[in-house]
Amino acid sequence: MSKGCDLCSKSTISGNNIQHKHSVGWRYKAPKTKRAFKPNLRSVEVEIDGVPAKLTVCMKCYKKLQKEASK
Repeated sequence: MSKGCDLCSKSTISGNNIQHKHSVGWRYKAPKTKRAFKPNLRSVEVEIDGVPAKLTVCMKCYKKLQKEASK
């Protein structure tokens, strides 16, 4: 499966895990480690100009496709 959405190009972004210690001294120097935020991807078959194509889309785009198909 691809690493990003084929329609909106949403992909993995990085951020921090923060270790929350509930004391006054840790407020500004809490230890941080890197982590990844991954998109919720789904494999879908879609017809483009009458030709079936397999796309990997995020759930936001998937819901839009479902809404358009129901109309």
